[in-house]
Amino acid sequence: MADLHLEPGRPESTRLFIDFLRGPVRRCRALYILGDLFEVWIGDDGAGALASEVATELREVAASGVEVYFLCGNRDFLLGDDYCRLAGMRRLEEPVMLPGASPATAMLHGDSLCTDDHDYQRFRARVRDPAWQARALSRPLWWRRLLARLARRISAYRNRGKPDRIMDVNAETVTETFRQLGARRLIHGHTHRPAIHRGHIDQQPVARIVLGDWHGGRGSAVRVDPDGVSLLELGYGAAGEIELSIRDRD
Repeated sequence: MADLHLEPGRPESTRLFIDFLRGPVRRCRALYILGDLFEVWIGDDGAGALASEVATELREVAASGVEVYFLCGNRDFLLGDDYCRLAGMRRLEEPVMLPGASPATAMLHGDSLCTDDHDYQRFRARVRDPAWQARALSRPLWWRRLLARLARRISAYRNRGKPDRIMDVNAETVTETFRQLGARRLIHGHTHRPAIHRGHIDQQPVARIVLGDWHGGRGSAVRVDPDGVSLLELGYGAAGEIELSIRDRD
């Protein structure tokens, strides 16, 4: 899963996520969270009540025997080892190769593929730099909160005028990523455009599986099992129980 963007103002997303953790996830071997678990993250020392609630639920998933992994996105790149330990999950660096998957399957947040958005890529390079992160985390919490609010406003203003194609993945970058990783499947989020894109690279079939977001009382996940890959949509049925429907399969 990716792009939950959890925050106090979206309680329906938190409820769906927790019900998913308490139900379907318990039947899995491993759970991978591919970034943007939270709408904003200013440092592990700034985690509030929502983050503590989420950590408790994730820790219980890990205690049940499900391996929980996390790699950061463009909203929670400051989420660190302290919170991961609290949540019982292991922090990974992208790209991540899914162990034992056949064909070879790689996982990313997805923002590194959007290379047509030059402004964002400059921002990404800056905030992913360990020295920049160390300087930011050394600032007081009030300063980081102010910076986060300012950054979100600037991002919203800039994105209003950008064509959709600029904020989607670049085809050449996707092709090069497949080649560099030796992958035949690529799973990522970030663009909030759930779909399975099929094609060929170097005469080999490939598939790019894109996760959706968790807004509007709906969620998105990818299930990988011996039968293949399923892009799932999550929601509640008439009886109030969580339901998974298959949007597409590879």
